[in-house]
Amino acid sequence: MPVSVAQAEEARRKIAGLAIRTPLVRCNCDSPADIYLKLENLQPIGSFKIRGAANVIAHTPENELRRGLLTASAGNMAQGVAFCARRLNIPATIIAPDTAPLTKTRAVERMGGRVIKVPFAEWWQTFERRSYPGVEATFVHAFDDPHVMAGNATIALELLEDLPDLSAVVIPWGGGGLACGIAAVLRERAPQVRIYAAEIETAAPLSASLAAGKPQTVEYRPSFVDGIGSKTVFPNMFEQARRLLDGSLVVTLAEAAAAMKLVAERNRIVVEGAAACAIAAALSGRAGSGKTVAIVSGGNIDLDKFSQLVAQQ
Repeated sequence: MPVSVAQAEEARRKIAGLAIRTPLVRCNCDSPADIYLKLENLQPIGSFKIRGAANVIAHTPENELRRGLLTASAGNMAQGVAFCARRLNIPATIIAPDTAPLTKTRAVERMGGRVIKVPFAEWWQTFERRSYPGVEATFVHAFDDPHVMAGNATIALELLEDLPDLSAVVIPWGGGGLACGIAAVLRERAPQVRIYAAEIETAAPLSASLAAGKPQTVEYRPSFVDGIGSKTVFPNMFEQARRLLDGSLVVTLAEAAAAMKLVAERNRIVVEGAAACAIAAALSGRAGSGKTVAIVSGGNIDLDKFSQLVAQQ
């Protein structure tokens, strides 16, 4: 069930003080569209995930919070959960894939979170089980949760207030909680807006699933785009995506790296690979003309890796 505007408005009140209202800036680039960047990389944890994590916790009874928090995350939701747990002085356990970058897992540990690295398949199973053996804690799902999506949907409220005549939005697709949360509010408030997911060529299950009309399993190849991409799409998220989105735009690793370099040079903004996918898709013109917003989902990338990638462009 898609989230509503009312749920997004409630989430905005509940997460005030933890998540910030992020700026919307014009991208200094040449493109068929007039591109704007929604800078979620400026959140306290460097990612939009603070919105959903804070909203879930705001709706969780105190007796359940005392058990501690558990999530499965490659890094950004892990940081969101650890950040909120530290504020509440409760433990946080993070199940991370063995492909998760050290930059993100070390950030979690600095916040006091405990990281357990597991093989990718076992990590994905944690999403499905919503638990992990031996860890008694309240599970915070990274995407398939109405409170997470309502927290993410607060981004759409800000977009409509700051750019009421926007034509299109391009949103990184990881598990779908960001894209479906934003899209649900836009469909209710501004149904004329075109809404696209952005995926990377090395892990694009949504594109394959939309083409087939049902969830598909695809090959997953690890890359510097570590914040999005998986082998498949959860059935619930697929049903929402099919109703809410206008499609998925798949970009290459080279296009993502080029987008990282462009916004660093032109806007002085550091973005991670997932965010670069949305920017690259918008730059391609495939989202159409007019005022197009790329959701800059995060900026948590190892700076040595970032320097290496942009130097190669």
